[in-house]
Amino acid sequence: MDRSINNLNIFTRAVSLGGVESLISHPASTTHSIISVEDRENAGITDSLMRISVGIEESEDLINDLEQAFMNLKGYKQTLETPSKV
Repeated sequence: MDRSINNLNIFTRAVSLGGVESLISHPASTTHSIISVEDRENAGITDSLMRISVGIEESEDLINDLEQAFMNLKGYKQTLETPSKV
């Protein structure tokens, strides 16, 4: 998880969300780290869960940043679909 987050260029790693910049957090190692793995998983908070708060950056830039971070993961198979613009 840290490798994928560290590969991002636009997103800033954060524990709390809510600014104007795009942020990303890994709840299992931050906000929910004191909860047992079993309780986290029962709540849907898996070790692979990333929480994203989208800021004011261009959506295409954010999508590209996420895609390049995932592409840098060893063994990643491209299965992402580019969402349509809203």
